Amino acid sequence: MATTDLSSLLNASKALTSHLSRPDLPSVNLSLDQIEAQSRRLVSRQPGTSADAGRANYLLAQAHVDAPALANSIAHLNTQTTFSPLQALQDTDVAGYLRHAHEQNLISTIEEGRRETQEEFYRVLEDRGRRDWEARKKRVFEQLGARVGGENRAITELKKSTHGKNLLSASVGPAPNLQMQSKMMAYDRVVTDLNSARLRGTSYPIVHALIQASLSANPDPRSLQITQNFHVLSKITGEPPALPPISHAGAHILNAPLIERKFARAYLGDSESREAVELRRQIAKGAREALEEQYWDVIERTIQARPMEARLGGDPSVANKIRAYILVRHYRNGEWEDRVELVAGQPLWAKLFYLIRTGHAVEALEEATRFQQAIEHRESSFLSHLRAWVESPDRRLPKPHRDQLHAAYNAHMLHSSTADPFKLALYKLMGKIDPARRSVAQVTVTTEDWLWFQLSMVDEDEFGGLRGLAEVLLSYGERHFDGVPGQKGAKRGVWAGVLLMCGQFERAVSALWDHHETEVEAVHLAIALAYHGLLRVPSRAETSDVTPLTLSPTAPPSLSLSTLIWRYIRQFVKMDAREALQYVYCVCLSSDQPGGVGKEQVENAWELVRRIIVLANTGAAWEELVGGFRPDGTRFSGVIEQNASLLKLDDLREYNEQILIRAAKSSEEADRIPEAIKLYNLAGDYSTVIAVLAQALGNTIAQPSVDEKARTIERTAADVLRHYERTNRAVGKERDAVIRLLRVREAMDAKDAGRVETALELMESTDLVPMDADVAKITKRAEEFRELPDALQRNLQTFLTLTMDILSAVHQKVKASSLPEATRQATVAALRKKSRSLIIFAGNLKYRMSPDVYSYLARLDVEIAL
Repeated sequence: MATTDLSSLLNASKALTSHLSRPDLPSVNLSLDQIEAQSRRLVSRQPGTSADAGRANYLLAQAHVDAPALANSIAHLNTQTTFSPLQALQDTDVAGYLRHAHEQNLISTIEEGRRETQEEFYRVLEDRGRRDWEARKKRVFEQLGARVGGENRAITELKKSTHGKNLLSASVGPAPNLQMQSKMMAYDRVVTDLNSARLRGTSYPIVHALIQASLSANPDPRSLQITQNFHVLSKITGEPPALPPISHAGAHILNAPLIERKFARAYLGDSESREAVELRRQIAKGAREALEEQYWDVIERTIQARPMEARLGGDPSVANKIRAYILVRHYRNGEWEDRVELVAGQPLWAKLFYLIRTGHAVEALEEATRFQQAIEHRESSFLSHLRAWVESPDRRLPKPHRDQLHAAYNAHMLHSSTADPFKLALYKLMGKIDPARRSVAQVTVTTEDWLWFQLSMVDEDEFGGLRGLAEVLLSYGERHFDGVPGQKGAKRGVWAGVLLMCGQFERAVSALWDHHETEVEAVHLAIALAYHGLLRVPSRAETSDVTPLTLSPTAPPSLSLSTLIWRYIRQFVKMDAREALQYVYCVCLSSDQPGGVGKEQVENAWELVRRIIVLANTGAAWEELVGGFRPDGTRFSGVIEQNASLLKLDDLREYNEQILIRAAKSSEEADRIPEAIKLYNLAGDYSTVIAVLAQALGNTIAQPSVDEKARTIERTAADVLRHYERTNRAVGKERDAVIRLLRVREAMDAKDAGRVETALELMESTDLVPMDADVAKITKRAEEFRELPDALQRNLQTFLTLTMDILSAVHQKVKASSLPEATRQATVAALRKKSRSLIIFAGNLKYRMSPDVYSYLARLDVEIAL
C-alpha cells in the first residue's frame, strides 16, 4: 500500500512540470550539487569586482581622492565619539573644556531651533489649511443661503454678475433671530443718520454714535471689549463726540465735511511720505490715550470697590487717587511688595509711573518736582530728563538726554536684581531703551499694560516704528490674545482691538467678521473706517471669493467693503430693502481711492442697488425704492433717485442707464416681468416696455392654465397700453401685437364663460385669421403673417385652435337654437365659410404647426360642414 502511494506521488511530482516541457529543448538531468558547481563556474568566467574596484580607484585618484584611505576611515568610524572633541582634552584644560562645551551648546541650540522651526512650520501650515477650509466651507453655506450649522435655505434668485465674475454672492441669507435683529436695528440708525449727514454735506461723528449703539445693543459686560474697540478708533481719528447743530450760528463753517475721508490721502498714498509717518504717529498716540483712559477707569472702579484699603480721604486730586490705588495693588499686610523702592517714605517711582500710565504726565512732573531733593539724591538728572520728555510734543528726548539715560540705565539698573521695576520702566519709556525687551516684571502684568508699553516705546525713526510692532503682534496671532475659540476663558474682540491699535485696520475688521457673534460690529467698524479714510479696498481682480480680506506679499492688506456689506444686508434685503440701501450707499465712500479702484467701488455699489431692486418684495414698498406713476400719469421719484448723489450718479440719464435699465434686464432674466416693465417705463425706454409686454403676453397665451402671475402681466399691459395710447408712445408693430394678444386673452375668457359669440367677434377683430373665403387674400395674409412679431408667430397654433373651437361651439349652439330655419341656415353657412377660410389659411402655414393640430382643425371643419 505504501509502495503504491509513493509511486503515485512520484508520478504526480513529475507531472507538475509537464506544462513547462518543450520538445525543441533538451532536458537537464543534474543534481542540486551539480547545478551549484556549474553556476560557480559561470560566475568565475565573468569580469571580477576587483577589476571594477581598480578602475574606480584609478578614476578617483585622478581627482586626488584616496578611496582606500576613506574606506578604511569609514570602516573604523566610531559613532559613540561623535560629539567628543577631536583631540582629547586634559583634565586640567579648563579653557579647552569650556570652548568645547560652548561649541556643543551652539550645535544643540541650532539643532533645537531647526526642529522647533520645522514643527512650527507644520503647525502653522495645518492651522492655515484648517482656516482656509473653514472659510471656504462658510462661503459655500452662504451661497446656499445659510450659515454653518444653520437652516439650509437654498435661495438663489440671481446668480449672474454683470461684471462677468461672481464677485459677490447674490443669494439671500436666512432671517436673523430676534436678539440679532435688535442689535442690527441699533446700528441701522447710525448708518441712516450718517447718510443723511452726507446728503446735507455735513460731518457726522460716526464712531461716537457706534459707541452709543454698542452700549445699547450689548448690555452684557463681556461685550464691553467691542465698545472699547470703537473707543480706540475714536481716539485714533480724533473724532469729536458731537458737532454743532445746523441751526447754530456759524454751523455752516464749523460743520463743514472735515471728517469724511480725512485720512484717505495719507493712508492710501505713499507709506514713506511725511503724511503717512505722521498718521502712524497719530495712530500710536490715539491708541495709547485710549488705553490710558481705560486704565484710569479701572483705577477709579478699584478704589470704589475697596475703600478701606484705598484710604482715599477727602483729597480728590489725581495724585491722591493714584496713591490710594498703589496701596490697594502693592501694599499687603503692612508691607510693600518686593523691589518697590520708597522715596521720602512713599513709593514715588510707582506713583510717577501710574500717573504716566493714566495719561497724567504733567501731574507726574508736578509730583516729581515736589520731591525734587529726594529724587536728585538718588538719581541726580532724572527730573531734568522727565521735564524734557513731558514737554516734548512727540515724547522724544534730545540725544544728550538719551545718552545720559542710557548710561545711567546700563550702570545701575540693567543687571540689578533689586532695582525698582517702576523706575526701570520709567527709564525705558523716556529713553526708549532696549525696545526688543518688551516686558517689565511687575509692570506689564496685563495685555493692556503690555500694549500700552509697546505703543509708548514706538518710534517711527527706529526699529520699524508702528509697522515693526505690527509684525511682532501678527507673529503672536489671535490665540495669544483671544484664546482658543470654544474653550473656557476665551475672549472675543481683544485681537481686533490689538490690530486696531497697531494700524492693521483691515485685519481688525476681518478678525471680527470671522466670528458670527461679532459680524454686525465688523460691518459697522468697516463703514466707520471707510468714512474716515482708513480702509483700503482691493481692486476687482484682487478681490477674493472666499474671504473679504485680501493679503498680498507686495501690497498692504485690503478689505472688500462691497463683499462685506452684501453678505450682511442679504439677510434682510427682502424684508427691509430700504434699510439695505443705506448700507450700499457706504460702498461709495471709497470712490476716491486711486488706481481705478474707486471707480470699481462705485460700479459695485450700482451692482448691489440693482440686486436689491430685483430681490425686494413687490408692492408699495418696492415702488418707494424705484419710483412710479400716479393715476394722473405724472411720475414720482423713488428713494434711490432721491439719494443718487450718494451713489455718484450725476444726472437722470446716468441713473436710468446704470440703475433702472440694467435692473430691468436683471428682473427680466429673473422672470419678474411686471417689475421689469415698470423699470423700463420709469427709464423712458417705451419701445422696450412694449417689446417685453408682447413677449410676456405671448408666453401667457400659450399657457394651458392662467395663474395670478399671468393675470398681473395682463393688467400691467392694459394699464401701460392705455397710457401709451393717450400719449401716443411706442407706436408700431409691437404695440399692435400687444393689443391683439390682449384681445385674444379676452376671447379666451369669453369662451370659457360661455359667451362664444363675443369670443368670435373678438377673434375677428384681431385680424389674425382671415375669414372672408377669398383665396387670394388668404394666401397674401399667410405671407404677411411671416412678418408679424415673434410673440404672434409662435402662437399660431393657439390662435387657430382657439378660433376653430369658437366656430365649432357657435355652430353647435346655432344648430341647437330655435331660430327660424332660414336664419339658422344662413348663420351655419357663414360659419362654414369662416371654417373653410381658416383651413385654407392653415394649409398655407402647414409647416409652422404640428400635424396633430392640423388634423384637429380638419376634423372640426368637417363637423361644421355636416
